[in-house]
Formats: sequence, structure tokens, C-alpha cells
Amino acid sequence: MNISFQNSLEYANDCDKNDSLAKFRDQYIFPVNEKNETQIYFCGNSLGLQPKTAKEALNIELEDWGKWGVEGHFHGRKPWFHYHKFLTEHAAEVVGAKPIEVVVMNQLTVNLHLLMVSFYRPSKEKYKIIMEAGAFPSDMYAIESQVKHHGFDYNDAVIELVPREGEFTLRTEDILKAIEDNASELALVFFSGVQYYTGQYFNIPEITKKAHEVGAIAGFDLAHAAGNLNLKLHDWDVDFAAWCSYKYLNSGPGNVSGIYIHEKHCTNPETPRFSGWWGYQENKRFLMEKGYIPENGAAGWQLSNAPVFGMAVHLASLELFHQAGIENLRNKSIVLTNYLEFILEDAKSQNANLSFEIITPKNERGAQLSLLTDSTGKALFDHLIHHNIIADWREPNVIRIAPTPMYNSFLDVYLLGKAMLSFSNK
Repeated sequence: MNISFQNSLEYANDCDKNDSLAKFRDQYIFPVNEKNETQIYFCGNSLGLQPKTAKEALNIELEDWGKWGVEGHFHGRKPWFHYHKFLTEHAAEVVGAKPIEVVVMNQLTVNLHLLMVSFYRPSKEKYKIIMEAGAFPSDMYAIESQVKHHGFDYNDAVIELVPREGEFTLRTEDILKAIEDNASELALVFFSGVQYYTGQYFNIPEITKKAHEVGAIAGFDLAHAAGNLNLKLHDWDVDFAAWCSYKYLNSGPGNVSGIYIHEKHCTNPETPRFSGWWGYQENKRFLMEKGYIPENGAAGWQLSNAPVFGMAVHLASLELFHQAGIENLRNKSIVLTNYLEFILEDAKSQNANLSFEIITPKNERGAQLSLLTDSTGKALFDHLIHHNIIADWREPNVIRIAPTPMYNSFLDVYLLGKAMLSFSNK
């Protein structure tokens, strides 16, 4: 595919002219520098850009609060009493689930804990968890506290998988073998969908299948996968997953999270969970009776009423994803990321001052390339900022660049390469 790529302004502009999703770029607000110059933004894997429709969506809820007060729960333009329902269908589209399997609530790590209450049910014999070493700290801390809560020692209960010597990412075959080797003691297989540091996309269907073969549960943190990959959680038979909404889903800093629970679990009222008023059966919620009766589906995992202002912004973003189509976005992402790889390697071949290795696997990646650098890496990162290019620095020596298909262009990638050519480490 890379053979047809060209490192030229004309080629990049032609690609953008032929991009059926290019119109969505105008739906987002790009940051500017102190000179009021628009910056090139490759950091959607950390915090996505603001949709222009977000302010209007938030204002509607502020106006309804002012007009209706408490009655906004039932008489607002989008009644708050069941506000989460307005997001469910589009959220399900993003992760490849049935609407009944999805609900938007809380924040990511809170939801991971709530889901592990339901799905990490260790016994004396089967209590171990397999996960990747170097997972995002929230996942590591959540798992650590869960195993300790159940009275287990972390070093015994948690099996952290590391890449082979001299390699940067895990091989699927090694993950599957580890699951098989620990079959008799394994309770949960828990991975990220996309590894935040390396950008590796884990093989969710194969990992899930192997976990089920040994009688374990398969769960995933999809913070870097939702809105990035074309997920099929229901078809892949994943047991549970959670994701944030502020990275590729462009819904604002610290905003709400989504959860997925497979239909076979979420429609079973006997599936264990922590319960709260907002997860109670909706048509009986205001009877205020004792005895928890969960709402059917993932909605039965809700604890508190909806944070409407945050959800309003998230809904505005999800509506754009619905219009664009996650499959279309993924198709563009593959080409755009391949073009980024071509541009980066071409720049390195022309500029001897550039020293980096792309450690994100070619056939296992979403919209992110991680560049492993040397002692000049921070200087290169600062050089990009000087040229109005916003990427992401991760200690000790990785630059993450994420060409997000919803709003990044081929011209953005070309201009990144042009800035790379002018880098000098002297």
C-alpha cells in the first residue's frame, strides 16, 4: 500500500479532496498558539478536540434547568430522568454491541471496579488474573486493589505478560499460551484494547475465545480503542468492557464513561453487582420500595442519576460518530496511519539527525504510532511544538502521534513530515 504514497503537498491535498469524511474536520475546534495560529493536533489519543456542537448541546440543558428547575427531569427537551437512553444506541454502534448491553455512566476506573465486582469472582482454586505488564496505571491500581480486597497477594494472583527479549510488544500466540498454561487457576483475563504506550491493538476475539475455553472471564479497558477501532464486542462474545469518552470520542476532559456487558450476563438479574437507585427498575423507581429489582440490561448497573451536562457534550460527539460511521472512520484511519508511517520513514531517510523506531506493530494498530527515540527525543518533541504540532511525550523516550480520522487530514501528516526534515539536534 505504501508504494503509491508520495511525500508532496499536491499528493496530500489530492487525498483530502477525495476524502469523503473530510467535511467532519470543520465540526471541531482546533487549538491555537499565543500568536493565534491554528495548531496541528495529533493528540486525540489523550484528549480529543471539542465538537463545535458541544456548546449548543450544553446550553440547551442549562436553559432547561433555568426554565424548569426540578421539572426538567420530566419536561425538558431531553428529560433527565432517562437521559442515558439518548446516548445508548450511538454508544452501542461505536463498540459493536446491542443497545441493551451498553450504558453510559460514571468514569472509567469507577466502572472498571464496578464491573470487577460482577466478573472477578475468585475462588481458592481459580483466582488469578492475566494482564499485560506496563498497563496504564489506572488498570494496574484497580487490579491490585481488587486482588487485595479478596485477600490475595498481588505477586501471586496477577500474571503480568511481558514481550519477548528484544521485542517491544506482546505476541498473540504468547498471550494465548499463557492463558492455556494457567487454565486451572485463571479467573479473569483483562487487557486493554489498545496498549497506551506502544499503540498495540490486542486481538480481542482470540483472547476472549481462549479465556472462555479455560473457563475464565474476558474483560477489556477500551479507553484507547473506543472510537478508534471497529469493535464487535457482542459478536466476539466479550464478557465486559469499559471505556472513557474524552480520547477518540472527543467528549471533554474527564467526561463520562461507557460500559458493555454481554447480553447473557446483563439480562440475568442474578448477575452479582453493586446496586443503586438509578439502576432500579425504571417503572417502579419512585415507589421507593425495599429489595433491589434491576433495570434490564447494562442499565441495571447504574448507581446514581445521570451527570446531564457531561452527557450532553458526549451525545453531541456521538451524533457525529453516527453520521460518519465507525467503519468508515476505521477505513480512513488505516490509510491515514499508513501514510504517517510512510512520511516518518521518508523524513528519517532524508534527515540524519532523526533517530527513532516505530514500535507500534504494522498489523496490530489503530490511529497511533509510537516512536521510540534516543537522547534527542525530547528535543524532537519540543521541535514539533515549536512548529505548532501537538503530539504526546511519554517517559522515558516515546513520542506518540495519533492521526485521528474524524478531524485529521493528509495535509496535517505531510506538514508533520516537513517539520521533521528541519530538525537538528545540534
